[in-house]
Amino acid sequence: MKIISYNVNGIRSAISKGFIDWLQQADPDVICLQEIKATPEQIPLLDFELAGYPFHYWFPATKKGYSGVAILSKTKPNNVVYGTGIEHMDFEGRNIRVDFDDVSVMSLYLPSGTNIERLEHKFMFMDDFQNYINELKKEVPNLVICGDYNICHEAIDIHDPIRNKKVSGFLPEERAWLDGFMKSGFIDSFRHLNKEPNNYTWWTMRFPSARLENKGWRIDYCLVSEPLKQKIKRAVILPEAKHSDHCPSLVEIE
Repeated sequence: MKIISYNVNGIRSAISKGFIDWLQQADPDVICLQEIKATPEQIPLLDFELAGYPFHYWFPATKKGYSGVAILSKTKPNNVVYGTGIEHMDFEGRNIRVDFDDVSVMSLYLPSGTNIERLEHKFMFMDDFQNYINELKKEVPNLVICGDYNICHEAIDIHDPIRNKKVSGFLPEERAWLDGFMKSGFIDSFRHLNKEPNNYTWWTMRFPSARLENKGWRIDYCLVSEPLKQKIKRAVILPEAKHSDHCPSLVEIE
């Protein structure tokens, strides 16, 4: 199974930049989207079906034009779960899961900490999400959690770790949470197979040259639960895809 995770920073904007043609060329079995910023009635759903994804599940935020996640699949899942049942997560449309016979795939959009209030919300989200996953793994052990975690794990995952050490996304407390989350039973599929620096998935739009100069952050992950570790066949980042300020991450599971 080829799985892609992609924060599209607005699905309608991404479509206008050739996203659907790219999707057909990339040809994943499942694609997890974050920050769709749209409701299903605002999206050309037939275009996705014609592109080979007849099964598509959208979970927008209550607030219009904000947040939201989705999963598109070539094959019909056995089960679809919208949200977590935790109101402050589900209100913002940050989690959706599809279950297949041998694996479950989740699309996650973890909040950013743009100010003190949102940073406090982010920490609450992280704690509640950890507890939710701890329980879910008992029922769904073969789990792939794809998405925008809005956290760089290690210094290798950010272009300037020194100057960014007090910036949300690279705060010690955020990094410690992500480290603990991985140690609770998940493999960072990209780092499992790729140890090289200068691999990023997001570049700030405040500085137009950031992407050109590859001054980025790796904040998007395909985390694979421990029981699937030996089945990780390939894991790569796809920086040539330019429909967003993020780029896609890909993992293949045997």
